[in-house]
Amino acid sequence: MMGTDTTRQSDPPRPLLVDRWRQAAQRNLTPLQRSLLITWISFGVTFGTVRTITHGIRGGWLPWGNISAGGEHLHHYNLGIATLAGLGLIAVRGDERAIGHPAVAAAYGCGTALITDEFALLLDLQDVYWAKQGRISVDASLGVLSALGTYLTAKPFWHEVARVTRHHLASAAIRHLPATAGANSQ
Repeated sequence: MMGTDTTRQSDPPRPLLVDRWRQAAQRNLTPLQRSLLITWISFGVTFGTVRTITHGIRGGWLPWGNISAGGEHLHHYNLGIATLAGLGLIAVRGDERAIGHPAVAAAYGCGTALITDEFALLLDLQDVYWAKQGRISVDASLGVLSALGTYLTAKPFWHEVARVTRHHLASAAIRHLPATAGANSQ
């Protein structure tokens, strides 16, 4: 029984932090805001992942190479166009279950990021993807836009997430203090 606190063991289990975030989303976000938030998050994650993968392929530190079909390099904007075309079919079909569905929002963000990442190639119809001029500023700008859109879409939600997270971390720190810590400070 050295240093054990029996009152802590009888406390009801606290909801996980992810559950608290989900509850904050339900309290603070409309269905439209949830869809927009998922879209912006998937855009940012996809854009960052694609940037990392393309740099890894070009730098040789990833074990795989570019995707090719019949000897032709398939740019990832093709995957983005296919994704948005598929979402267009869902929209034209008018499937009510798909409207506002998180998977549709995530697919839209991913598809848009795949196209945006290679926008210079689409604009010039030349493979200028790795040209030094402007590349860093384009990457930084899109990253900032993604983060800003994610924040502004759901500002009250993010404020509650920060508050809940601070409270959760503080509670966890207090729960993990040795039982004698409080007695020693008196």
